[in-house]
Amino acid sequence: MIMKKTPLNQLHRDLGARMVEFGGWDMPVQYAGVIAEHLAVRSAAGLFDVSHMGEIEVSGAQAFDFLQYVTTNDVSKLVDGQVQYTALCYESGGVVDDLTLYRFAADRYLLCVNAANSDKDFAWLQELQGKSSLKDCELINRSPEYAQLALQGPRAAEILAQLTAVDLGALKYYHFIEGNVGGMEMIISRTGYTGEDGFELYCKTGDGAPLWQELMRVGEPLGLVPVGLGARDTLRLEKGYALYGHEITAEIMPLEARLGWITKLQKGDFVGSDAMLTAKEAGLKRQLVPLKLTDSGVPRDGYPVYCGEKEVGYVTSGTMSPSLRQGIALALVDADLATADAPLEIAIRKRRVAAERSSLPFV
Repeated sequence: MIMKKTPLNQLHRDLGARMVEFGGWDMPVQYAGVIAEHLAVRSAAGLFDVSHMGEIEVSGAQAFDFLQYVTTNDVSKLVDGQVQYTALCYESGGVVDDLTLYRFAADRYLLCVNAANSDKDFAWLQELQGKSSLKDCELINRSPEYAQLALQGPRAAEILAQLTAVDLGALKYYHFIEGNVGGMEMIISRTGYTGEDGFELYCKTGDGAPLWQELMRVGEPLGLVPVGLGARDTLRLEKGYALYGHEITAEIMPLEARLGWITKLQKGDFVGSDAMLTAKEAGLKRQLVPLKLTDSGVPRDGYPVYCGEKEVGYVTSGTMSPSLRQGIALALVDADLATADAPLEIAIRKRRVAAERSSLPFV
């Protein structure tokens, strides 16, 4: 396993963060508390250390052809400096991982993959390349070279502008540029996992701690707070964003997880496309549905969903929404019940709580 070493962990401990080990990493879960951090991101700004994420470079003459074959979205729609949300799938149609794909040039791309999956993803890409004729491209796991910070919230651009000469107003959503922030060179990407405006900053591993300190120095007067992975999860769930291992797994197809918009079955053959076409033509048996509780209770991952006395699915992600102060959930249920009027209930401990179908985002 390739591991990244960073002084950021000690910085988080000095800030009093509660840490948890995950996939070989010590990661900050919370500082002042999940609710306070969550609301700060919605109202002002939050700074996340997401250096555990993986980065894989794909370059060479057949880089485009290779990525078009191994990912679900249509890479031909990208231009230089643009980012695309996409997924890697198995031949069965189940998801290996979801990721963001960065196009630097027609022959150079960077994949940002989930932390716990980076080694698995890299091995899967190597395996696919070995079995294909697309040998004229190079795969490099760049994960040890990067630290990554996410600056998110309505005041994110105002904060970042104090440290860079880059015209942030000209940087569109899901686009990126290479530039200088606080005297350090990095990738500045207008992306994020919170549903708020913001940036993901990819810098050299050794620049992670100085970058964090500079952003907090200029940002604290504007309401910037450090935010852990607990609030990152509640923020993404309020927006209905998928999380690997929950809404998408090796057993769940993107089409079942409301990710048809990143699954371009019409683009031609890609890994998993045959299985997904077959499932679509036969009619999907399961569908992800957003639910709001109509009574008190907190839905959690794995809780069963009922329609009458029949168990019809389960919660993939659930929480008490800090913004709504209401229980919200994403649940994988029988497809015919995803949009039907039949009442649904979530079993929470020894009682069932009524849940109404919602639209996304919740907030």
